[in-house]
Amino acid sequence: MANNTLRKSINIEYLSTLWMLLEFVVALYSGIMAKSILLIAFGLDSFLEIISGSILIWRLKKEANGADSETIEKVEKITSRLVGIILILLSVYVTLTSFLNLFGHGVADDSLSGIIIAILSILIMPFFIIKKRRYGNLLNSGALIEDSYCNVTCAYIAGTVLVGIVLNELFGFWWADSVSALVLVYFIFTEGIEGIKGE
Repeated sequence: MANNTLRKSINIEYLSTLWMLLEFVVALYSGIMAKSILLIAFGLDSFLEIISGSILIWRLKKEANGADSETIEKVEKITSRLVGIILILLSVYVTLTSFLNLFGHGVADDSLSGIIIAILSILIMPFFIIKKRRYGNLLNSGALIEDSYCNVTCAYIAGTVLVGIVLNELFGFWWADSVSALVLVYFIFTEGIEGIKGE
């Protein structure tokens, strides 16, 4: 039973990481083309999740290959701290770029590909969240459950991306992209601190 759950957990992480790779490429490209801080932040968050997912695959494979609990615990702490540091750097980037755009009246252009990837992300993330939490509880893996919160963050960012783009599209609110991006900062920074603390 445990081996079967481990195998399923590794497969779901592979699937999640592949999706994040697609999301990273599309969101980052769309963000650069549209000059959208939100989409760029969305793409960078996806990149962080690729790193997190890859390290978690390594951790799960260690367990599948019979690694002792002390080794697995060390791998989990390394994963949390690394992702935590990157999240804090991401929050600093989003803050600085958002304020620069607000003071410089920077406007994000239209991005159909950005809207599509954000909608798909909102639809797909619940699947990964449910599966990772289920397998995390079965394996008693805090890292796997924590990784599901990365998917929650991804869905939240995707929702904020949509709000920013729609407000700009429908009402011409040039500041919507930057303000919506700033809404993310507290959430991203808090997740980063918790990761560094290993919570």
